[in-house]
Amino acid sequence: MPRLEEHCWSRSCASRVESNNFSGGNWVASRAEEMMSIVTTVLSNAYGSLHSVRAANLIRRGLVLFTVGVVLALVLNLLQLQRNVTLFPEEVMATLFSSAWWIPLCCGTAAAVVGLLYPCIDSHLGEPHKFKREWASVMRCIAVFVGINHASAKLHFANNAQLSLTLAALSLGLWWTFDRSRSGFGLGIGTAFLATVITQLLVYNGVYQYTYPDFLYVRSWLPCIFFSGGVTVGNIGRQLAMSAQMCLIGLLIHFQIHNCALSSNNSMV
Repeated sequence: MPRLEEHCWSRSCASRVESNNFSGGNWVASRAEEMMSIVTTVLSNAYGSLHSVRAANLIRRGLVLFTVGVVLALVLNLLQLQRNVTLFPEEVMATLFSSAWWIPLCCGTAAAVVGLLYPCIDSHLGEPHKFKREWASVMRCIAVFVGINHASAKLHFANNAQLSLTLAALSLGLWWTFDRSRSGFGLGIGTAFLATVITQLLVYNGVYQYTYPDFLYVRSWLPCIFFSGGVTVGNIGRQLAMSAQMCLIGLLIHFQIHNCALSSNNSMV
């Protein structure tokens, strides 16, 4: 009889321990599932916030590049008009800023496209551009670009070939001084080719004309201007993209800290 009682007592204690272990395991599993759901919710919210922030940064960068393109187009086109390099019909000269209204819009759109394309090509090629990545260098690049445009309107050589070679050397010097990347050189060449073809079509259709054309309907130094402009706008776009990337990194760190705080609070509970 004592052995039977001891056996029943041990069986009851064992069943009680098993039930306690089972209930404890259920509690741990429920808490783990709750924590996983909280982490999943935080990560999904973080991803949605990062996606919206990335889209907002893209729109903001595009607007900044569009504004820069419009301002540069107004200033440089006014310089060309004062030097009688380009001629517009008389009805066009009566419009705002003594220029065609569509020129700033086209230049602003082109600046936005080129400026957004440069960092995208860099990331696609896996070659992040790290040469002189500061706003002071970008501002000097803009100043050199304006100087090249001023030289194209003011300098006088014995023939247009000498002027074109001089501006080509200045444009390559701008790329070497402020860029030195294969993607920047290739996109600059592509921008110069496409913009020159579009300009040839506009002049051919009588929208405006160049004085003393020597390269079909335009001046032979025009591709050099477009090349240096593409490199300049590309540097602006890269710098804006780097600033946006720093903001995204800060946002990621903020969400990670918030996520760790939630996890620690849940573990304490």
